[in-house]
Amino acid sequence: MTRTRSWRSLVFSEVGILILLALARIALLLLNNLQYGWHRDELDMLDNAQALAWGYVSYPPVAPLVARIALVLFGPSLLGVRLFASLAMAAVMVLAGLIARELGGGRLAQMVAAVATGISPIQLLAGTLFSYSSFDCLWWVLTAYLMIRLLKSGDARGWLAIGLVFGLGMMTKYLFAVLIAGVVIGVLLTPARRFLRSPWLWAGAAIALVMCLPNLMWQVQHDFISLEFMRGIHARDILIGRTASFVPEQFYFSANLATIPLWVVGLVTFIVGHRGRKYRILAWMYVVPLALLMFLQGRSYYLAPAYPMLIAAGAVVTEAWFARLSPGRSRVARSALYGALALGGLAFAAIALPIAPVGSAWWDVASDLNGELPEMIGWPELVQTVADIYASLPEAEQARAAIITRN
Repeated sequence: MTRTRSWRSLVFSEVGILILLALARIALLLLNNLQYGWHRDELDMLDNAQALAWGYVSYPPVAPLVARIALVLFGPSLLGVRLFASLAMAAVMVLAGLIARELGGGRLAQMVAAVATGISPIQLLAGTLFSYSSFDCLWWVLTAYLMIRLLKSGDARGWLAIGLVFGLGMMTKYLFAVLIAGVVIGVLLTPARRFLRSPWLWAGAAIALVMCLPNLMWQVQHDFISLEFMRGIHARDILIGRTASFVPEQFYFSANLATIPLWVVGLVTFIVGHRGRKYRILAWMYVVPLALLMFLQGRSYYLAPAYPMLIAAGAVVTEAWFARLSPGRSRVARSALYGALALGGLAFAAIALPIAPVGSAWWDVASDLNGELPEMIGWPELVQTVADIYASLPEAEQARAAIITRN
């Protein structure tokens, strides 16, 4: 009986419920991942995973390394490889709940933070496809969590963990640098600048630098080819209008429409709120990347990892507001919040997840709104068609044949 109670108390504890929500998300994503095939970017990632290196033209080495681990464990299994992306996004949900907890939120705030984070269109998509964006989001949110723990405890040794995450972030996606810029500006402009006198901060910076050195050396050896690649991709994105809706898409793409009140309240709390005064550096961790990405004309989803920390803060404030209401009004307000999250989650899941039957009216709408869905259709058939045409050529022509592709 004691063991049963202990098990139940663990499962239904605040952390236990966060883990259950994360597991439910993993199950949802994996169960709906069999209808479509590989995404073209996944195929590129798996190809690079066959030849591990300290750098690649398109991205740093962490994501290809994880892909290699997935291939070793599961082979070229769609579910096996994508499991790692699902795990990363499940961890993001748990961290969002833990951020709410560190900010003083109870069970309601933690659950709302986790669910509201999990229904973001970008979070749904990043948990479905294997890409560096999944792990990039994890490092952003983990940085926010560690920063709150550092500011709450005042223990400067926390910079060692932050430095480690900085290193992982830069070895996952180069644009992680905009978050580092936000942390640096935040340290300089808030009372956190007291840590500049601490050797632990500089030790953390040294850890990050050492972790990035192998990739830096690879870039030097390859004439910084990644910079040339990113310039080309950026010019293409601007030319075809992918960066034109950066600001509007923050409200309905980087974050779910249903969560707008939460993250706006969270941002205001960090900027001017009494509750968020100690953690004002987190406001800079949003505002600086926002400003940099607007200046650089980045794509809207680049900022998506910044929203879980704001949502968590907004959930804490919302929970406190509910507590001040009369019981009747509190029930109505909670029901409205739950309903909004449920409707927002269902609506965006129908667009973000690969679940619409191909060729249906639903597919027509979803694929028009989410350009990633068509990229998961037809690659095996295309390869087979090309192979059949090549095989039909006389041997003399095969020797001279070339295959020209866009993707």
